[in-house]
Amino acid sequence: MRFLRSAALAAAALVITVSSSFADTFRLAVTDVEGLERLQLEWGPFKEALDKATDHTFEFFPVTSRTAAAEALRAQQVDFVVTGPAEYIVINKLTDAAPLIGLGRPDYFCAIVVRADSGITRPADLKGKKVVFGDIGSTSNMLCPMQLMADYGIDPVKDVERLHTSRNIAHEALKKGEIAGMGTNHNSWIRVRNKDESIPNGFFRIIARSGDLPNDMLMVGSHVDPATVDGVREAILDNKDTIIEAILQHEENDKYSGMDLVAIKDGAYDIVRSMYTTAGFPQYDRFIGE
Repeated sequence: MRFLRSAALAAAALVITVSSSFADTFRLAVTDVEGLERLQLEWGPFKEALDKATDHTFEFFPVTSRTAAAEALRAQQVDFVVTGPAEYIVINKLTDAAPLIGLGRPDYFCAIVVRADSGITRPADLKGKKVVFGDIGSTSNMLCPMQLMADYGIDPVKDVERLHTSRNIAHEALKKGEIAGMGTNHNSWIRVRNKDESIPNGFFRIIARSGDLPNDMLMVGSHVDPATVDGVREAILDNKDTIIEAILQHEENDKYSGMDLVAIKDGAYDIVRSMYTTAGFPQYDRFIGE
């Protein structure tokens, strides 16, 4: 009788364990969205689609910065994080969190832009001149164009007068001839250029373009059970059409128009590690600008 009672208790415990492994509650952060209200507005449909696809429950965990997201992962206060390539490199270094699903952005690359009448036809012509880059630490607006210059033999740290400002201000400065060149996310700048009716599009020239950049991603903390990680990945890929539709519901996510969801591995981000080295941060153990 004692044996049967013990066996029954063990079986009940096993059922509880198995059930919880299939229906857990996880905390979800997004590194570039501050505040719970914005999270719910911009990423609420994604969270709901994730709940339905995985049979788990995801709860938003607001973070105030990229550093806060890394600290929350390290403390196991958050389990999954939506982030970009540059952020991933540092978070991975600090926490061993891993990429889970890539948010594939079409035509996601950077460019170096000059005025067409400037006489500048190649990156080497920018040596000694003022070049503006975007947000400090941004993959496509800083790290990528700096690497692009290095690929053409120009040291972006020593060979140019490097400035940082917003894309709109940089566009106006380039138009007025106040700077010689601009390193930028190609598609984002094209939208700014196309809205500027004061000059023809041919007023500018792109003198260098990068290849497509690694994807933004949904990453997962190292503390999450590997079997659960595999299950979440499979569920997302099996239901990606619905999840993509949910991500695109809010206009703040328009940069993902035409996106795909793909399986990814850490090695795809080695190119971003090289960008950190080029920018003068070879340890990639802290966020540039924080």
